Amino acid sequence: MLELYQAYADWTDIMELVEQLVSYLAEELTGSTTVTYQGREIDLAAPWRRATMVSLIEEQIGRAVDLATPVDELRALCDEHGVEWKDAYGPGKLLLELYEKTAEAAQWQPVFVTEYPIEVSPLARPHRELPGMTERFECIVAGRELCNAFSELLDPDEQRARFEDQVRERDSGDEEAMAVDEDYLRALEYGLPPTGGLGIGIDRLVMLLTDSATIRDVVLFPTLRPEQDLAPGTMEDDAGPEGS
Repeated sequence: MLELYQAYADWTDIMELVEQLVSYLAEELTGSTTVTYQGREIDLAAPWRRATMVSLIEEQIGRAVDLATPVDELRALCDEHGVEWKDAYGPGKLLLELYEKTAEAAQWQPVFVTEYPIEVSPLARPHRELPGMTERFECIVAGRELCNAFSELLDPDEQRARFEDQVRERDSGDEEAMAVDEDYLRALEYGLPPTGGLGIGIDRLVMLLTDSATIRDVVLFPTLRPEQDLAPGTMEDDAGPEGS
């Protein structure tokens, strides 16, 4: 993972950084901004498409949805499209689940998926124009998330409230929800300038630029099982300390 922050920048600045960085790397490594991945071409030349999360859902399911859509209707749409949900999911989480199960894999050319709900974006700044949304994007290439980025939330009081909401969601069964980070809150109280933050999955970027089908082919140090979990008599067990 490559994680970076840029002071006096926001999510639009980070979008430009990402598309320039990836297109530059493609040209340096392959000689072109058009690469072939698993037999299909991908045009990485900037600028990349921008599309909201809800618009991509609508493209796939043929139905207009947003945060104002009643929860019962969103649950019914999840059922219709084979998307699992839990009682604790609000409209933002239901929209995210719909997007990830119906629309994400369909995005082959690079696209910045924008405007994620606050409910699923606890560290992102509220959108300046759309209530309930944030200034967050994910970049999708070849049907996979390449990066996650947003304008950072600067208000320590709002950040604490977001963390506490996350704790309640975790208690309701959401294993991906966050805990309260007191160290981070203390740092925010000292002050943070307007900031854009970015996390790029380097393994996925290397997969893309080397036309590798699985992440196992590009991970330098794969996760290994502990030796005590190996059954006696297996090749790994027979190798002993010198061969392990």
